[in-house]
Amino acid sequence: MRGDFFDTNVILYLLDDGPKADRAETCLAAGGTISVQVLNETLVNCRRKAGMGWQEAAEFLAGIRSLCEVVDLTPDLHETGLALGARYGFSVYDAMIVAAALTSGCERLFSEDMQHGMRVEDRLRILDPFRGL
Repeated sequence: MRGDFFDTNVILYLLDDGPKADRAETCLAAGGTISVQVLNETLVNCRRKAGMGWQEAAEFLAGIRSLCEVVDLTPDLHETGLALGARYGFSVYDAMIVAAALTSGCERLFSEDMQHGMRVEDRLRILDPFRGL
């Protein structure tokens, strides 16, 4: 197993103040897995919402990459995402995140945007790390 998989929203809370930032930092401190999609979505938010320049965003992402293994986007992952989206009703982007988590062998996917406690393919549990904060 490659550890836990992190959705973009968990990474982005590192840029905030408060309990969600603290929880995100705790989750990521143990390491885990993300996909190139997560890096790209984080970059968009760093540039647009956080107002970071290219260099500052690159440094932030380098820090994330030092903590997490990064899964490549592949045609097989895309096909898996298509099937998962149809089967479970995920949005396109969520289906691709779930596919990356499953194909990388993760048992837990931390996301604020998906159904807490949902079990996918009897192998992956989706958990909201901010639940109860």
